[in-house]
Amino acid sequence: MDKPLFKLDNIRFGYAGAPALFDGLSLTVEHGESVCILGANGSGKSTLLKILCALLFPEAGVFQAFGLNISEDLLEDELVAREYHRKVGFIFQNSEAQLFNSQVWDEIAYGPRQLGLTEAQTVERVNDVLKLLNIGHLAQKSPHRLSGGEKKKVAVAAALVLNPQVLILDEPTNGLDPKTQRWLVGLLLELNRRGRTIIISTHNLVLAHSLCHLALVFDETHRVVYDGPAAEALNNKELLMDVNLIDEYCHIHEEREHIHLYVHG
Repeated sequence: MDKPLFKLDNIRFGYAGAPALFDGLSLTVEHGESVCILGANGSGKSTLLKILCALLFPEAGVFQAFGLNISEDLLEDELVAREYHRKVGFIFQNSEAQLFNSQVWDEIAYGPRQLGLTEAQTVERVNDVLKLLNIGHLAQKSPHRLSGGEKKKVAVAAALVLNPQVLILDEPTNGLDPKTQRWLVGLLLELNRRGRTIIISTHNLVLAHSLCHLALVFDETHRVVYDGPAAEALNNKELLMDVNLIDEYCHIHEEREHIHLYVHG
């Protein structure tokens, strides 16, 4: 039987000088799942994503990914770190945080070059992802002069060019116009249909309903209080009220017709 993609077993994590944010956190994510991590601001969603991306490391407990026990010491090995970050693509909430080259083409090419691909391989990959996302017209522009939606597309391209097994996104639709939001959701649905694992953190329940089959719900004390089908979580008024998400919950699927910004997964 295949091991889970990610498994956290009784982990503890806290930022320096602060009480533990997580203490005894356990969860699993299987290959090919689409998972939303739900919770109010400050519930620990972004921190969990950074642990899954091996940008932060638990102080105690076991974190496994791709069948390996992940630790800061293990990721000191440059080859291991490269392979891990090739498999896991991370899209920050603020696209500005991951754009630093002077041209879009070089921004997308940065990852393949760091992995040691030949220039011919890099050119092929960059051109393929520019075509996939229909952003070839941006290739020679400065990423810092683009609109918010264009910056998000470039950030997604820079992750997809490495052909990751899992794509992790922190509040992916924040600050995006409706058209770009629909584009991004449609892309993520298609990637998931092709076998990519998709993990998002959000407090946008419409997005969670449209995109994800499974949900992890954090309360404001950083505990997982629900782990199961997303539809059940999104129809549980009491749960959503308890974790301070009720203000985002504006419709009941069984009781009346409704219109969504996005297509359904």
